[in-house]
Amino acid sequence: MRIENRTLLGTLFFVGAAQFVLMIVIAEARYPGGYSVAINALSNLGVGQTALFYSAWIAVCGAFVLIGSLLGRRTLGTGLTTTLAVAGACVVGVGVFPVRTSAPHEVFAIAAFVFAAVSAIISYRVLRPPLSHFSVGLGIIALVAIVLLVTGHYLGIGKGGMERMIAYSILVWALGFGGALIGAK
Repeated sequence: MRIENRTLLGTLFFVGAAQFVLMIVIAEARYPGGYSVAINALSNLGVGQTALFYSAWIAVCGAFVLIGSLLGRRTLGTGLTTTLAVAGACVVGVGVFPVRTSAPHEVFAIAAFVFAAVSAIISYRVLRPPLSHFSVGLGIIALVAIVLLVTGHYLGIGKGGMERMIAYSILVWALGFGGALIGAK
């Protein structure tokens, strides 16, 4: 049985995003001494007792995005392939360079967020409405949240909450994008 390229590509995106969302829930629950989604950044999960678990699964997520983007370059087109490949490589970088490494981690994290948000926006080219419209909206939400995060404007939800506005907007898009590719004819 031959798996169509879109199906494999969609599966990689969907599984990568789904396992990352579930990993976040597990790591937050296992974080020693309490964890606040408003105060703590996601990357705080990459320190201490949850470090190996978090770092490994975020690297897996990034690898799935990177592999999927390279396998799907015909389906995705040059622009989306490029932004997804960079985002995937940067997500792997977040896993390899935990928050305690400071500068490398921050560069990979912000780059991953920016390239993933841009990917969501330009994915409208390969998606049908209404998902194409939702993708643009989620990408814009992520970009606005990036600006708010780096300028220290948390709008009452804390630094951790603002980071989640970025991450969850991207993850919701990735789940929808993957599902659309899996179901495409």
